[in-house]
Amino acid sequence: MEKTLKSLVSILLPLLVVAGLSGCGNIEPWVKPYERDKLADPIMALDGDPVSVAYIQHVYEAREAAKGGEGAVGGGCGCN
Repeated sequence: MEKTLKSLVSILLPLLVVAGLSGCGNIEPWVKPYERDKLADPIMALDGDPVSVAYIQHVYEAREAAKGGEGAVGGGCGCN
C-alpha cells in the first residue's frame, strides 16, 4: 500500500507542477480586436427588454430627484 502510494505521488506530483506552470505560459487576450464588434452587439446587453429598463430608469430618476446619478462619468465638479 505504501509503495503504491509513493509511486502514485512520484507520478502525479510532476504532472501537477507542469500543469500549474503551464497556466503561466503565453498570456493573450481572449477576444481578438476583430472579434470585439460582436460583443458590442445590442443582443449581448444584460438587459432583457431595453424599453422597460428605460422606463424603470426614468422612475428611479424621478424618485431620487437626480438625473444621471447612477454611475455616470464625472466627479461632480462639472467636468467630463
